[in-house]
Amino acid sequence: MKADLAIYCKQTVLPDGIKEVTLLITEGKIVEIQEGKAPAGSAAKSVTCGESVLMPGLIDSHVHINEPGRTEWEGFETATKAAAAGGVTTLVDMPLNSTPVTTTLANFKAKLKAAEGKIYVNCGFWGGIVPGNAKDIDALIDAGVLGFKAFLTHSGIEDFPNASIKDIETIADKLVRKDLPLLVHAEFDEKSEAQEEHVREPYSYQAFLKSRPKEWEDKAIAAMIKVAEKFRLRTHIVHLSSSNSIAPIQDAKQKGIPISVETCPHYLFFNAETIPDADPRFKCTPPIREKDNNEQLWSALVDGTIDFVVTDHSPAPPEMKSITDGNLKEAWGGISTLQFELPIVWTMAMGKDVTLEQISAWLSTNIAKFLNLPAKGKIEVGADADLVVWNPVKKMKVSPALMRFRHPISPYEGTMLSGLVEKTYVGGVLVYDKGSFVSSPTGKIILKNS
Repeated sequence: MKADLAIYCKQTVLPDGIKEVTLLITEGKIVEIQEGKAPAGSAAKSVTCGESVLMPGLIDSHVHINEPGRTEWEGFETATKAAAAGGVTTLVDMPLNSTPVTTTLANFKAKLKAAEGKIYVNCGFWGGIVPGNAKDIDALIDAGVLGFKAFLTHSGIEDFPNASIKDIETIADKLVRKDLPLLVHAEFDEKSEAQEEHVREPYSYQAFLKSRPKEWEDKAIAAMIKVAEKFRLRTHIVHLSSSNSIAPIQDAKQKGIPISVETCPHYLFFNAETIPDADPRFKCTPPIREKDNNEQLWSALVDGTIDFVVTDHSPAPPEMKSITDGNLKEAWGGISTLQFELPIVWTMAMGKDVTLEQISAWLSTNIAKFLNLPAKGKIEVGADADLVVWNPVKKMKVSPALMRFRHPISPYEGTMLSGLVEKTYVGGVLVYDKGSFVSSPTGKIILKNS
């Protein structure tokens, strides 16, 4: 019987290395992998990748889609189109930036309804932990959230207040029983003279940086390591920016404490020393830190202390980002990266003896394992045909005209990057093809119990 699709590529990233193979795909699944080029007629349609790389589609487990209720910030259609243009085939949406926030079953159902018919890539969802919603956790679990997110400092969203360690301990056993992860924005805020300085100098990046020191992260991460050890709770530290916490995380992992950690492209690519004042495109929390700190983050990624890289794509309208005014104190903290993660990380990796297999692990395979999605993040028989074809040699200059997310605002504007995404397949369907979207929204909702 003919397959639906055959994809031949000289550089295919397989679990056991880079090989020249043909993938045969039927009904959205990889049904056979043949060495070399498959015979003519093996599939109803055949595609050749030329000198490009065929890799598992990227997975981004840290995205703020903001729908329902805040589609002036982003939305399912624009976010998933940007994802497809960047080779991302699966997203997981954060619970806080929509209205309503994803902290109750009714609110989760509203989000699921909002996503219907709009997603160009697959999409899962995190539930939220806030003070007083312990009674809602079981219903959210039964409805299929992939895990939960909590803030230890103000989230910036009034409807999503920060949780205390006691709040987290109250619900820990519920998550442990279902083997679900708790994602934590780990900062303990403290009043300081540096915060007053930031008020006096709202346009200064250095004043902003000093107002959110490493110690905020370090103390919160130390507290969460204790919680993880006490309850055997799968604890995931989001957007690590402090190099001080690398050693404690290494130690916790060596002791078998169930802790994992991510970082983001902007913490690796930019350095505080070169960020201009009055440019809120660079504002995020925790902040982008100094070069030495960020080089240590890269080393921790290479040695496996940091498990993977995700974008923390967190857009906002221009007026909320204070783009015209440049006031860092008032600007929304969030960086739009979703579409450009692969070329950013690849550009950094070039010349550093990093392999394509490592890139695939950091941006896909390790995240699939974290999410417990065994059919994703790898190219093998039986896996979902979520794939990206990209050219590691071709370059592009990031410009607003290229940006597919709702607001063309990004600190990467003007940056020359290597690694051009050419085609994105979701469930064997070609969604993105060299600058064009060539299918209807075909992404699937991913629920834990489905």
